[in-house]
Amino acid sequence: MRPGNNGSDTFRIELIRKTIHLCSIVIPAVYWYIPKAAALAILFPLTIVVAALDLARYRIPAMEAWFTGTFGILLRSHELDKKRISLSGATYVLLSATLTILIFPKLIAVTSFSTLILCDISAALVGRKFGRHRFFHKSLEGSGAFFLTGILLIAVLPKIEYSATEYLISGAAVACGTAVEALPIPVDDNFSVPLTVGSLLWCGYTVFLPHLNIHSF
Repeated sequence: MRPGNNGSDTFRIELIRKTIHLCSIVIPAVYWYIPKAAALAILFPLTIVVAALDLARYRIPAMEAWFTGTFGILLRSHELDKKRISLSGATYVLLSATLTILIFPKLIAVTSFSTLILCDISAALVGRKFGRHRFFHKSLEGSGAFFLTGILLIAVLPKIEYSATEYLISGAAVACGTAVEALPIPVDDNFSVPLTVGSLLWCGYTVFLPHLNIHSF
């Protein structure tokens, strides 16, 4: 998630958040070399445990005190709101990682989840530091950083036959991911971005490159 330029959090705290967020890149990096079943065997129980702990803080005062005391400085205001249940960004990251690996072919899962991690980091830091022009709840500078990082990412990530059409499909998916990240929709972008990018990539390959075996990786 990327706050607006006038957010109450300092850039230093945002930098700490995104440094932790960067650690999630290990998920697509490791998944590239292991079978889907092995990745899900790790992610599925981990996601359940983290989600359970996240929800428990709304029901168990001791858990809430520990959670807030340990992670409070990194949590956003809506994640600290006791009036309504709101999962933390870490839980949404694990949920989206599990679903992208479960639903999509490996190439698409790795591309879409890597897009979330790296593009979200660049958008948040650029938007926080240099954002001047408002764009919904975000900034044009942050959204531009998201898109450019995505273009650089798809330029270096593996493709099936490295055709121009593959790059165009990927670019269109990143553009839509940029819009989803910027729009004020009531879904955490740690969840919505990889699923949007993954869905569009899969549709693009199916419609425009049906002869390619997307499951070849």
